[in-house]
Amino acid sequence: MKIEATPLQDCYIIEPTLFEDARGYFYEKYNEQKFQELTGMNGHFVQDNISRSSYGVLRGLHLQKGAHAQAKLVSCLEGSVFDVAVDLREDSPTFGQWFGTELSAENKRQFYVPRGFGHGFSVLSESAVFAYKCDNYYNKESEGGVLWCDPELNINWHLPESAIILSDKDKIQPTFAEGNF
Repeated sequence: MKIEATPLQDCYIIEPTLFEDARGYFYEKYNEQKFQELTGMNGHFVQDNISRSSYGVLRGLHLQKGAHAQAKLVSCLEGSVFDVAVDLREDSPTFGQWFGTELSAENKRQFYVPRGFGHGFSVLSESAVFAYKCDNYYNKESEGGVLWCDPELNINWHLPESAIILSDKDKIQPTFAEGNF
């Protein structure tokens, strides 16, 4: 397992050590002890979620607030996505900054997004299966978010705007300046 720091404080990209032979491949997707040793972060997860989406679907930017805040370890099991984290921790030196990376079934990368971050992804392939490991349980009353096309953040989702498919909820999220986090 290789851990790579990102420009955002406490966000990490995790690349597995792949063992391949004529039969196929094997890799350890997650090891709590190694994760904690390499990042110094709590890596205890209590809920796993899976979503399947078509090309152009953009999910985000979402977060859980307060006592129900969630850290996430995300990966793409099928297809390819552009995954984005936005630091919404007001006391952080990277507050208001975003970072994105491609996650795919091919590269097998994972992205660790700590509590206090907005998170979203856009589907770059025909379809994608996306996996989330969360360190806290989902709570509908604690939902927060930021508008995906916020001009202050200016996120490049790696899709033509005409191809983007949004949920009704994601179309009306508040802007970064309105601070629903």
